[in-house]
Amino acid sequence: MSEQPVAEQHTYRVIVRGTWDGLTEDARARLLAEADEHGMASMRFTEQGSLSYEPAPLKHFSMRYVVMSDAADGEEMAGVIAQDRAEGALRGLGYGFRDLRCTVTDLDTMKINRKSRTRR
Repeated sequence: MSEQPVAEQHTYRVIVRGTWDGLTEDARARLLAEADEHGMASMRFTEQGSLSYEPAPLKHFSMRYVVMSDAADGEEMAGVIAQDRAEGALRGLGYGFRDLRCTVTDLDTMKINRKSRTRR
């Protein structure tokens, strides 16, 4: 029996951005009440996603995800996976949204520029 090669996995950071749309009064009230929990300090990349938004005006939001995916599938697949997670989470919370778009960074191919230190 021959073993199939294991696909190389890459780690992606994905930011899903969107616009609130058709929020019910209840959903709007919940978002405003929880706004302090979803500000700048809450911006973390996690598998479950972290939601952040500004309460005034309550218009746009972002969700940050860490996605592990086959390197051969590339950044596009990581974006699709994160967007699917975001849609599921937002629908589960009863929040209306539109215009989702993704920004994907492949951490395994990212070049790190290090400043050289000069000795005195």
